Amino acid sequence: MAIVRVPAHHSCPPQPAVAAAGGQFRDRESGENFPVALRMLPSARRRDLQAVYAVARLIDETGDTALGGLTPTQRSDSLIALREDLARVWTGSPTHPVLAALVPTVRDRGLQPEPFEQLIEANLRDQRITRYQTFPELLDYCRLSANPVGRLVLDIFGQSTPDAVQLSDRVCTALQLLEHWQDVSEDWHSGRIYLPSEDLDRYGVNEAALGEHSANPALRELMQFEIARASELLDSGAAITRQLTGWARLAVEGYVCGGRATVRALQRTGGDVLACEARPRKTDLLRAWVQLRLRETRGGR
Repeated sequence: MAIVRVPAHHSCPPQPAVAAAGGQFRDRESGENFPVALRMLPSARRRDLQAVYAVARLIDETGDTALGGLTPTQRSDSLIALREDLARVWTGSPTHPVLAALVPTVRDRGLQPEPFEQLIEANLRDQRITRYQTFPELLDYCRLSANPVGRLVLDIFGQSTPDAVQLSDRVCTALQLLEHWQDVSEDWHSGRIYLPSEDLDRYGVNEAALGEHSANPALRELMQFEIARASELLDSGAAITRQLTGWARLAVEGYVCGGRATVRALQRTGGDVLACEARPRKTDLLRAWVQLRLRETRGGR
């Protein structure tokens, strides 16, 4: 999504913008956000993951409310047309070059249409839903917008067991929540609020407060709660790294460590995600990786 940021408040700790949500660093050669750990993968696996990410990005860009000046109806029509072209990946020849590039990966890894269709459905929801009343409603949105990507990663590596899928869903939902908490200001300027209405009410936060240049005490307290809840969800899924083997383990460790680095960046804001740009530092990622290694050496304790 396009970034709409207010200038950083002078009291914010320095936040070098070296990473995007979920521990993804910008690949200068491809111009894509690509997790650092994945650069170490064999070229065939990396190609498959890049093909999947390219489709996910295409879907997001098609439904992006901040781009193109289109109406929700027009964006919905474009998403429906994209869904029809996506079906041709399995039944014929897709016309969009990004979808055409997915065909070899679908063939080689046996990927199914459902995860991609769920990503499109999440973007269709974005065209008609701009508020979530409860946290379970937001989790259901994440089920469509985030979890399918993790399941596709497991499918690419051939390690999609029921236990791994369950843990992957927790990690992916947590990463999606953390991204939302990084982008509270951006989303508000786009007319969308992902903070559950019940939480805003509980902490006494008015929607208009999300458009200010800095967070008031009530909003800071709310954000600290949301960050902690997402962190707990991420930790509850981190055991997936002990269930995977080989390159799959390395790749998913990158996601988990990236998420923990993002948590640390958000925590540094003290809950003022409006004035402070919460982007992880390289040292955050390194620290998360060392801690993960130590936990696994100690058997997850």
